[in-house]
Amino acid sequence: MPQPPYRKAPNTGKTPNVGEAPARPLLTITADALVAVDFGPRTRHRPPGPYRRLFTHPGARAFTLGNLIARLPMGMFSVSAVVMIAGSRGSYALAGAVTATGLAATALVAPWTARLVDRYGQARIAVPATLFAALGSLALLLCVHYDAPAWTLFAAYAATATTPNTGGMSRARWTHLLKGDTESLHTANSFEQAADELCFMLGPVLAAFLCGTFFPEAGTLVAVVLLVTGVLVFAAQRSTEPPPRGRTADASGTTAASPLRAPGMPALLAVCLAMGAVFGSTEVVTIAFADAEGHRTAAGAVLALQAAGSCAAGLWFGRLRLSGPAEDRYPWCIAAMTALLTLPLLAASLTGSLMLLAPTLLISGIATAPTMITNMALVQQRTPDGRLNEGMTLAVTALLGGIAAGSAIGGWAAEHLSPTAGYGVPVTAAATALLIALAATPRGARG
Repeated sequence: MPQPPYRKAPNTGKTPNVGEAPARPLLTITADALVAVDFGPRTRHRPPGPYRRLFTHPGARAFTLGNLIARLPMGMFSVSAVVMIAGSRGSYALAGAVTATGLAATALVAPWTARLVDRYGQARIAVPATLFAALGSLALLLCVHYDAPAWTLFAAYAATATTPNTGGMSRARWTHLLKGDTESLHTANSFEQAADELCFMLGPVLAAFLCGTFFPEAGTLVAVVLLVTGVLVFAAQRSTEPPPRGRTADASGTTAASPLRAPGMPALLAVCLAMGAVFGSTEVVTIAFADAEGHRTAAGAVLALQAAGSCAAGLWFGRLRLSGPAEDRYPWCIAAMTALLTLPLLAASLTGSLMLLAPTLLISGIATAPTMITNMALVQQRTPDGRLNEGMTLAVTALLGGIAAGSAIGGWAAEHLSPTAGYGVPVTAAATALLIALAATPRGARG
């Protein structure tokens, strides 16, 4: 039954009678109005932060969990091997030579493994490569335990070079999931760098605890279990895996050039080499400084402070909304790292106290993660399509090579000069990285 039209009520100043309709609706509620209404702090929902948004992508949490489990042993293997070999053979020289051989083998094999990952897929290559590397670690354990000839230690540890770059594979998945979302990809790169710092901070501590508390082979054994378990969990997440590219080709139909030949990539790798020297020399010099002060057992905790500072800075850096190209802020990040690295040198020179040195290492680590995050972002941008794992593995290989060189130079300086003078090595390496970055940066981008 049709309703009669509303009549305008006389303005009598009285409350309308019950049942009497007003002349027009007193309030019109639309969908847009409902969205705009502020219901107060009790029902207002804060928008999720950048890291929460990152893990709302389907499958992101699962592959990240597997990758973190697989990445933790990266900081355990070398420490476990040194403790295991030195404890059994009584020679730190032999232990250092074995681990250096494994590092050199990794530098040769890792890019080749990454190229196969890009070509045939992560699960198809990473799983057998991990199992082969695990057999190498177990062979090393058995050779040490049963007092096999020294050459078998070198051969066994060299076999671990097939360990895939799990951090690179994780970054490749983020690049695949977040294609076109530059802001979220920056957050993902920041998270991955913080995860690197966390694993390399906790890994040596866990390895030393296992080897010292249980038996010398415990660190290697647990690291193998974690590596295999993590890679299997990571590889099982097929929904987030980037599709294999096969043999990538350029527009002319020929095979795509190696990332080494990509414009700007050699300079980035040279910077990685110099920054690796920063990390390697800082570690050795800090151990020598603590040993000279009679606190060698505290060296691990002091070095963990530097990694903690870098980890916290990486998470903070990921929350920033950055503007402008990464090339513009890259030299500034390295300059900040160079400046902050002078603090440990000053603390060691002026105070000679490990307790006062520790906070300066914490502060010096703040610029490390932003520098590495920016570096990896540039590597991703400059790597040819379909060869992302290979490009990032080359960066990691350069870092490892720099760590080996920095360890040797820092150790020589600490032994032949003094541990205090040794802190000049990381400052020099960082300054070298800055000069390389400035030379490779277009002149118009420096101002």
